[in-house]
Amino acid sequence: MPKNKKRLILITNDDGVHAKGINELIEGIRPLGEIVVIAPDGARSGMSSAISSLTPIRLNLVKKEEGLTVYSCTGTPVDCVKLGVNELLERKPDLLVSGINHGSNSAICVIYSGTIGATLEGCILGIPSLGVSLEDHSADADFTQAVKYGKSVAEKILKDGLPKGVCLNLNVPSIPEVKGLKVSTQTKGYWAKEFQRMQDPMGKTVYWLTGQFTNEDPENEQNDEWALSHGYAALVPLQVDMTAHHLIEQLKYWEGS
Repeated sequence: MPKNKKRLILITNDDGVHAKGINELIEGIRPLGEIVVIAPDGARSGMSSAISSLTPIRLNLVKKEEGLTVYSCTGTPVDCVKLGVNELLERKPDLLVSGINHGSNSAICVIYSGTIGATLEGCILGIPSLGVSLEDHSADADFTQAVKYGKSVAEKILKDGLPKGVCLNLNVPSIPEVKGLKVSTQTKGYWAKEFQRMQDPMGKTVYWLTGQFTNEDPENEQNDEWALSHGYAALVPLQVDMTAHHLIEQLKYWEGS
């Protein structure tokens, strides 16, 4: 990259362009390069890698100033990334950061998260990508530690890069002083008792998504849930290739049967 050319950083999220988390992230990341934000116009939590295949997408300019351009998008987090790379940006970003999410995206939540869906999409498109989440769902959460660790990891990615097909998932505990960064594995677990049955005003049965997370490996000091519960920021490398490579040879005998 030419010395006079700033690094280009694409930022998105799944909580919406006006959420506190993304705006705290923007201010924290601004010193690292030219920022373009393309984020949903409202909450899109739980969207995973969903795309808008049946409806058109609208894009609106929210703000433009030196070093920062902000757009809102009517689509999903993945739509935001696709639009940025395919339609808006003149060159591929040097870094994509998704977040800071209001709420943890540790363990199996990576499967459902719109924050991580956007991170994986950046990875698919060949952009070094990072998802950042804070273990606090409140709208006015304190993002100080999440910004600190998000910026630190972003700087390392810009310096060292990431392997092709790999992105990073950073989760930060909601405490005043995080002990440090711990490279972790994804916790094995699942969600149970996921719905609360209620009655609407018309007497019809409706279901609210709730759920309780069951940790199948709570004593494993290598996983992200352990790190978070012990005051560390957990950094998990994720990969786009979901092939269970260890089963390939075992299943070979099925061929031709």
